[in-house]
Amino acid sequence: MSTKMGYSICSICDIGCQVRTEATGGKVTRVIAHDNPLLAKNICFKGVAAPSIHNADDRLRVPLKRMGERGDNRWEEISYEQAMDEIAAKLKTVIDQYGPEGFAVSTSGWNTQTTQSADRRFMNLIGAPNWISGVALCAGNTAAVNRLTYGWFPMGDFANTNCIVLFGHNPKKHSWTPIYNMIEAARERGAKVIVLDPRVSEQAEVADLHLSLRSGTDAAMCLGWLKVIFDEGLYDRKFVENWCTGFEALKARVDEYPLDRVSEITGVDAALIAEAARMYATADGAIIPWTPITDMQISSTSAIRLHSILRAVTGNLDVVGGETLGGFNPDMIPETELAMHDVLSHEQKKKQLGYEKHPAYTYRVAEMLKEPTERVWGYPYADLVMGCHMANPSEVFRAMAYEDPYPIKAFFALGNNALMSYPNQHQIHKAMMNQDLIVAHELFMTPTAMMADYVLPGDAFSERNHIADTWNWTTRLGLSQKVAEPPEQASNTYQFWRDLAFRFGLEEHFPWATHDDVLDYRLSRSGRSFSDFEARGFMEIPTPHFRKYRKTGFATPSGKVELSSSVLEDLGFDPLPYFREGPAPCEQYPYRAFNGVREDPFFQTGQRNIKELRDRCPTPKIFMHPNDAARDGLAEGDWVELQTAVGSVSAELSIKANMKEGHLRVPHGWWYPETVGRAQLAGAFLSSDAVLCSDEDEFLDAEQGIPHFKGFPARIVKAARPELIEVAL
Repeated sequence: MSTKMGYSICSICDIGCQVRTEATGGKVTRVIAHDNPLLAKNICFKGVAAPSIHNADDRLRVPLKRMGERGDNRWEEISYEQAMDEIAAKLKTVIDQYGPEGFAVSTSGWNTQTTQSADRRFMNLIGAPNWISGVALCAGNTAAVNRLTYGWFPMGDFANTNCIVLFGHNPKKHSWTPIYNMIEAARERGAKVIVLDPRVSEQAEVADLHLSLRSGTDAAMCLGWLKVIFDEGLYDRKFVENWCTGFEALKARVDEYPLDRVSEITGVDAALIAEAARMYATADGAIIPWTPITDMQISSTSAIRLHSILRAVTGNLDVVGGETLGGFNPDMIPETELAMHDVLSHEQKKKQLGYEKHPAYTYRVAEMLKEPTERVWGYPYADLVMGCHMANPSEVFRAMAYEDPYPIKAFFALGNNALMSYPNQHQIHKAMMNQDLIVAHELFMTPTAMMADYVLPGDAFSERNHIADTWNWTTRLGLSQKVAEPPEQASNTYQFWRDLAFRFGLEEHFPWATHDDVLDYRLSRSGRSFSDFEARGFMEIPTPHFRKYRKTGFATPSGKVELSSSVLEDLGFDPLPYFREGPAPCEQYPYRAFNGVREDPFFQTGQRNIKELRDRCPTPKIFMHPNDAARDGLAEGDWVELQTAVGSVSAELSIKANMKEGHLRVPHGWWYPETVGRAQLAGAFLSSDAVLCSDEDEFLDAEQGIPHFKGFPARIVKAARPELIEVAL
């Protein structure tokens, strides 16, 4: 049998490491490190386990149609053509009765690399505005909020920076691996690292400064830093005078946060806050990399804006060693253009859920930034990390569950275990039970797929060609080559949307017969095909240009960095950043629970069915400080139940001295694939952190509608190990 080796962009997690994949006889046999020494370290044990994932016995290989009650996991095998015919017919019935807004889609770009915005293109052509993604809680929302300040989402220049600030982010060798390696390289050059994290994380252990702030207080900390920077004249006066608006108003707001107040809010000594602010502001090039922690707080919009403001006022914006504003790669047609956002009518855009109440990453703000975005970046819309034209997930699931403000009756989930990927899992379950049509496109039978009417098998990264463009976060283009064959009845996500579009009479808008044809089209603007691209090498990184704003201005309504946001003001929100306290612990719920611990062997809700990865982490663990455990009479290895006012999870207790007292850390995305057929939805409600956090107004960031995952009231009690876990082990 022949053996083939190619470059791959691994999509097991969202970081997109480029590795090499080997296949024999059309099946993946191993994944190994890159042959370029600069990239060779960018591989983790999830990537190495790809052959076990792609060749897993329980991988979906044929389309399935539900036979029993929804969620019973009883199926009939059918052909792909029959599945698509029936899906199209049922979707047309829903649209005829409820309008195109009655159709919603949830997806994740790293799991569906081959979509090429065909989902948005199809939805926009039929008039369906309710597209959601996990990026609404992670990076995509950050991109949208960054645009409010300076019109783009920056990427830190790790190679040249002299100071790195990590707000709760904890890149490790097997988690966010390239970021970890870039931080390590920067340390070796002498760069300082500041970590702000309640726990003593791995990054905090080796940081130059560690600020153990109370969870959920990122915005207050940033306001404290700005107080020091402004009072001591550590800001870039020339840049602020020439390129910023709203400085005096911002300074007045910052004056409301003297260091003694910030110290009281955050629990960090005022002298340490000041030292950290000075270290950041006086560095010759400093970065505040994206962090998933600040994305998910009750003051998320303000905290993200404060990160962007700190970058700007210290002169670290679009400079060497600071934060780079890349723009679109001119040699590849962006997905922004493929999505055809302009064909969705204004009337339908206004129906997008979240448009009125939580507009920060909806079409409402996108329309307000349309002119400056085109002026600076050449396109009226910018799908940065897919996150700038989304519906609000909680609003979508409410409409699905309660038909308010209108019914949603058809729901598609592609590469996205939606049941467990957003807050208020009980509401999501109710929403899915109220659907006329659910379609899942997946590699494995997830709890979401178990709720579907049709389940279609997808392809994996080793089974497709691809060019990764980092969703326009950077201008880098990375090569991913097909080396293996997908199951005969599997489809890539572009094929799925094209085949559905043809059944809707939209064939003229999908002229590319295959996914490879789309790649050729996207490269055509530079006079190339995919074959030309792969023949030239494994990656292209255009030469960066800095301080581009001197020629174009910034992609904001004023053309400047908006320290006071004109967009937020026009929307009726506070144009200045602020700190809002989250729900406080009380006698009944005395702890602050911190959702979303990522275990190295897994990404989101995936990989728990892969033995070599599951063996590294057989059960979920809740982390607690020794003093708290002693007070509550709990011991290492006890099975416990963490409870909030809206839900509870069962897990094993792990007592860690590096935890901050009064805090509990909860793992993300746990279910039990080994119990499929023995437990309802494979134990999806037993240990999933998505059941814990409310999405009622008191828990939500106002501008985005993001839930307060980082520090909500909870309690912990000793409990018996659930019978399902006994069976699983």
